[in-house]
Amino acid sequence: MTHVRRFDHIGITVADLEAATEFFVRLGLEVEGTGEVAGEFVETVCAVPGAHCRIAMLRTPGGGPRLELSSFVTPEHTPGSPQALATEVGLRNVSFEVVDLQAAVDAVAADGYGLVGGIGEYEGSVRMAYVRGPEGIVVSLFEQLG
Repeated sequence: MTHVRRFDHIGITVADLEAATEFFVRLGLEVEGTGEVAGEFVETVCAVPGAHCRIAMLRTPGGGPRLELSSFVTPEHTPGSPQALATEVGLRNVSFEVVDLQAAVDAVAADGYGLVGGIGEYEGSVRMAYVRGPEGIVVSLFEQLG
């Protein structure tokens, strides 16, 4: 028996909700909605007394799973490892297929976000790069070739 009906979203906690939202919008995601959640529900789910967070829900132009960005108003956020490498346990990256990898890399570089390494090509079928976005979030961008 399967319990999962569908994949809905990935959630990432950030300190600066506006900067993180702008980064993903620049890549081509669309803001589906924004809001705030506080009180018993979020305190129970997150096991954080006094939790109050602001949320931006983003979607890809083609639909599918969404990206939820959350920023806690209370309590204060706990900094992560903004220079984490792919070997660190936890969320490794969030990945998006792009139409033109170089154009996407150039777009985020214009805002000061750089490559983790370089642009790699796998067996002539895919080009991929990791970009370190706001607050150290690693974003995998890939382009299908041919």
